[in-house]
Amino acid sequence: MLCRKKLSSDDDTGGSVPVYLNVYDLTPINGYAYWLGLGVYHSGVQVHGVEYAFGAHEYSTTGIFEGEPKQCDGFTFRKTILIGKTEMGLAEVRAVMEELAEEYKGNAYNLITKNCNHFCNDACIRLTGNPIPSWVNRLARIGKGLIFFEMQFEHLLFELAHLEIQMF
Repeated sequence: MLCRKKLSSDDDTGGSVPVYLNVYDLTPINGYAYWLGLGVYHSGVQVHGVEYAFGAHEYSTTGIFEGEPKQCDGFTFRKTILIGKTEMGLAEVRAVMEELAEEYKGNAYNLITKNCNHFCNDACIRLTGNPIPSWVNRLARIGKGLIFFEMQFEHLLFELAHLEIQMF
């Protein structure tokens, strides 16, 4: 079950509807980091006048929530990006979000592997067939790569230590 907020747009109009990604800055440093292709961002998917986003909490219930577009408390709005269009009506979009709610629990939030940008990417692919721009979640991918490198390095050190023990 999604954390719902009754919105003025609770109608079920069909047809080709735009799907937007709303991107927010998490830190003032983004003003500079953005131009270097880096930055720490929060994002939400806007469709049918509703913005869907994912956040952390300590419970095993969904972390997906609804709100007014471009009004995410605690973050500074940066830009809106058109991801594509969907033929889904509001009820169908909500059904997609309910499916995603099973995967995106609040206590499963992880900055590197399951953050708001991962959620938005999955939602946009389901709604439009298009992913979000790669720069939005670049730091998480870099972090994941560093963790993988660290694990490989630790494994190599373990193997070398094991080899050294066998030699004596």
